[in-house]
Amino acid sequence: MEVIADVNFNAFDMNLLRVFDALLKERSVTRAGERIGLSQPAVSAALNRLRHHLGDQLLVRVGNEMLPTPRAEALQESVQRALAMLEAALGAGETFDPARVERTVTLLGADFFSTTLVPALFREFAGIAPGIRLRMLDSSRGDVGRMLQDDAIDAALERPLVMPDWIASEILFRSPFAVIARRDDPAIRASGLKSGDEMPLDLFCAQPHALRSIDGGFSGATDLALAAIGRERRVVVAVPQFAAIALCVAEGGLISVVPSQFAEIAARQFDLAIFRPPVPIAVPDIRLYWHARHSEEDWHRWLRGMILDIVRRQGFEATAEAWHPSP
Repeated sequence: MEVIADVNFNAFDMNLLRVFDALLKERSVTRAGERIGLSQPAVSAALNRLRHHLGDQLLVRVGNEMLPTPRAEALQESVQRALAMLEAALGAGETFDPARVERTVTLLGADFFSTTLVPALFREFAGIAPGIRLRMLDSSRGDVGRMLQDDAIDAALERPLVMPDWIASEILFRSPFAVIARRDDPAIRASGLKSGDEMPLDLFCAQPHALRSIDGGFSGATDLALAAIGRERRVVVAVPQFAAIALCVAEGGLISVVPSQFAEIAARQFDLAIFRPPVPIAVPDIRLYWHARHSEEDWHRWLRGMILDIVRRQGFEATAEAWHPSP
């Protein structure tokens, strides 16, 4: 951690710290301006003034992104903490009113949440917090802990992750797995299986599989479960989006092991059959993660409450109970 030294504070414009904070979060002059309501030229001018005051480039362009210098990284935590304290002090005693919030809310998670949570969440915002813009980043975007530390995201909806103590989390729902397949798949029809049945192990291993993989790998939790009993499956397609998985199954004749909540959505949209896996697969908890420094902020408590309420109303835990009853 570093403090700003050798700066004449009588001549220093504290608004420059807001620009500095936005640039570190967005890594883009344009996006930083959008975040704090300034034009691109105004942000560029502010950055040049900061560079003059601090005697450092602070951010340098690398490709399409602006990356912080070591001096900027050293200053980041102190500046963010100071701005948060100032915001809390100025807002002390005020009653939180969602209708007065003017900000961009940025969440990170799989495209599953883009098609389920985001539309419902935005409907809520439009009615009671019209000043909020909502942005969803894909879970492959980057390191969750670092993005929360940098305030590049407000919260993440993710599988269980190993996190430092300063990251808070709360369970959203359990996410047991199910198998989706075309109803007219020849091998499945010949087996006499009905939707909801357990797929026989030999049939499961013989069918071509599609796998949702954000890193391009061809194995996952299902393969670990199969390896434990000396079996393996044929994964022939790996794609990073759940929406693409549904299309691979519906149009490509593959089968796929997916979270049960997504299985039910895909089955409705593409008239697919759903089966139980032939092996027990570890059931992950999907959790909501956020930086603990925001835990007591009124607006962030409100945001988390909105997300939890929408997930409850969408019946994700009820779906989990139907496919994998709690012990």
